[in-house]
Amino acid sequence: MGLFSKVFGTYSDREVKRLIPIVDKVEAFDEVMQKLTDEELKNKTLEFKDRLANGETLDDILPEAFAVVREGAFRAIGQKHYREQIMGGIVLHQGRISEMKTGEGKTLVATLPAYLNALSGKGVHIVTVNDYLAKRDKEWMGQIFEFLGLTVGVIIHDLTQKERQDAYNCDITYGTNNEFGFDYLRDNMVIYKEERVQRGLNFAIVDEVDSILIDEARTPLIISGEGEKSTDFYKVADFFVKTLVKDDDFTVDEKANSVILTDDGVEKAEKFFKIENFADPSHMELQHHVSQALKGNYMMKKDKDYMVKDGEVIIVDEFTGRLMEGRRYSDGLHQAIEAKEGVNVQRESKTLATITFQNYFRIFTKLSGMTGTALTEELEFREIYGLDVIVIPTHKPVSRADYPDVVYKTEEGKFNAIADEIEETHATGQPVLVGTVSIEKSERLSSLLKKRGVAHQVLNAKYHDMEAEIVSHAGELGMVTIATNMAGRGTDIKLGEGVIEVGGLKIIGTERHESRRIDNQLRGRSGRQGDPGSSRFFISLEDDLMRIFGSERLQGIVEKLGLKDDEAIESKMVSSAIENSQKKVEGNNFDIRKTLLGYDDVMNQQREVIYKQRSSVLEGTDLKEQIEEMFMDVISSAVKTHISGIDENINEDCEKLVDYLEELCIPEGSVKAEELVELSDEAIIEKLYEISVETYRAKEEEFGAEALREIERVILLRVVDTKWMDHIDNMDHLKRGMGLRAYKQQDPAQAYQFEGSEMFDEMIYNIKIDTVRYLFHVQVEKAPERERVVKETSVSGGSDDSAKKEPVKKDKKVGRNDPCPCGSGKKYKNCCGRMS
Repeated sequence: MGLFSKVFGTYSDREVKRLIPIVDKVEAFDEVMQKLTDEELKNKTLEFKDRLANGETLDDILPEAFAVVREGAFRAIGQKHYREQIMGGIVLHQGRISEMKTGEGKTLVATLPAYLNALSGKGVHIVTVNDYLAKRDKEWMGQIFEFLGLTVGVIIHDLTQKERQDAYNCDITYGTNNEFGFDYLRDNMVIYKEERVQRGLNFAIVDEVDSILIDEARTPLIISGEGEKSTDFYKVADFFVKTLVKDDDFTVDEKANSVILTDDGVEKAEKFFKIENFADPSHMELQHHVSQALKGNYMMKKDKDYMVKDGEVIIVDEFTGRLMEGRRYSDGLHQAIEAKEGVNVQRESKTLATITFQNYFRIFTKLSGMTGTALTEELEFREIYGLDVIVIPTHKPVSRADYPDVVYKTEEGKFNAIADEIEETHATGQPVLVGTVSIEKSERLSSLLKKRGVAHQVLNAKYHDMEAEIVSHAGELGMVTIATNMAGRGTDIKLGEGVIEVGGLKIIGTERHESRRIDNQLRGRSGRQGDPGSSRFFISLEDDLMRIFGSERLQGIVEKLGLKDDEAIESKMVSSAIENSQKKVEGNNFDIRKTLLGYDDVMNQQREVIYKQRSSVLEGTDLKEQIEEMFMDVISSAVKTHISGIDENINEDCEKLVDYLEELCIPEGSVKAEELVELSDEAIIEKLYEISVETYRAKEEEFGAEALREIERVILLRVVDTKWMDHIDNMDHLKRGMGLRAYKQQDPAQAYQFEGSEMFDEMIYNIKIDTVRYLFHVQVEKAPERERVVKETSVSGGSDDSAKKEPVKKDKKVGRNDPCPCGSGKKYKNCCGRMS
């Protein structure tokens, strides 16, 4: 492939050549646009809308529309798109990913396709990674759109429902992936259509597309309500696992990210919980609590994976280093960590709605994205989202020097070398930006620099309020900034006065990330727009990536060389070993995301059915015909189930059938069993169906047609929501058990699809049964009204720092003489109460 590319050019090179004639057309309009008055330029928007209404396509008007935006941008904010930015804009309009290096002005690029596609009147979403960037871009780029007569909205936290509706109804809406995703889920939980905030999902431009569609694709968005389970047992399980000894009672598997009890550990568990067989299925809940307590205590690290702040456990996002306020680990892991840290253990929640980012963004009619680093994940973008990656050339050649990695034997040796390097560089006045992978590492380096008297700023999740502000000054003379790798992403680092003369911004990486992309993003903070700069990564054999995935051969060579702590090696073999480790991890992560998507695709088809059903109810569809079809389905199924076809049993079968249906949908005494004995199955179904329809029509006269139609909608909404919530939980449990199917020579994904479909069919049937039963038993004086099945208490998933913390009710305290919540049957004081 390397030789082929040299001769014929890469795919991106060939695609970029195809864009040149369109770019030329855009630039050819420049002189015409400059001559227009502000009013004439603004009127172009109305002219384009008319042309589209008269049959022209967006592609037809693209060159002229882009030229209008260029001139509008120059007049509104003093910036004009250059050729490479126009190329990026065309790629986005085509529904592809535009890879543009840091500092190439991606924020401005998005205005071209956003304006063009907004002319259709169907709305454009511009998606960013946090509230700060969404607000900044709306205020900054919004000036261009408003100058040209379009409306611009922004979706951030703490907006009222009305403000959200207004923002979504604008021509162009800025916001974060989480806010957009959660609003979509909430819109499918409302009980009146007027409560919905979003309109159709037409075109999305995703900024930092790799972060949103890849890094966060493993974490589904989840809206939760309060569950019923007590939390005391988390404390008991935590107390137990803290008595265990590593390697004797349990083993930690870092690759699989799990902690497993040994035989001795299992024996201790049986003794502690006074049970005979820990592995027995009847102890499934106990196994779950112990497993999460083990993971919470021995896998999840304080100040790396989470922090304790104001008596609460707050997740630290592994990619951005930000605090994920209001987010909680699912499946009881958060409660296990709360128990470990001795803070208030909050009640486990019930999932009300969930979707992955992959499936949310695939709902859009057209999707596009931009980032500085997408090429390493091109296969995934193409396979999962049908998006190809086009690398746009830089406006000026990159003159940053990327030096080879230096490898130290120990972490201590590495950190001392980094501190030396920073001290030497600082003395010259050259600014330094240091990327770390965790809060803990950034604080360790900070204390080393304090001892040496080197003035510096630390930017990590503990101080992220001023993130963009701090990062924007990182390129000034004499500045030393220590930041988690992704901090301030999307913020430009402009070089201060005199910095070019001392070599530009120096980037130091304190260890390699498991994804090459994240390393490239850190490097890309320097050398923007042809500025000078340099980057180098410092690595030790004790780093997580090297320890877990590095080659033993490399370890052996270092041992043979007899490397001292303060000595380093630089070699191509080391760099390629590191890159191979990263490729291994990236491949592994891709497989995990692909498996997750395979599972979620099953849920997605089911979600579409349910959401479509809800939507038709909200739109006020007349459900009479649908309800009568339900009578037929329920009665047919009951007849098939009850009538065995054995002559001797026919009387008994008919009696049971009548008893069953009297509970559901026929009045008591309306038919006798002996009347059915001589009839065929079809005739029985027909007779019973007629009785049910007649009875129901009498109910319609009693209530009035319109009142009964609303009651049908109320009941169907309530039944669908209740059943769907339980189904989400059941599907989640099913998924957890799927890994074991591989041992039985079954394909887990196939088994999940097959069994998940059966469970869905069963749920649909149960919806019909309950709807029919409730409708037949509804009373005039007790006509139900629309209400939510469960109140939302929290949201989780994704990873921006904009999530709102919803209040969660405190648990009811267990009394000493109450039954023990662990289910032993003993009083609390004689069971778990003794252990806490």
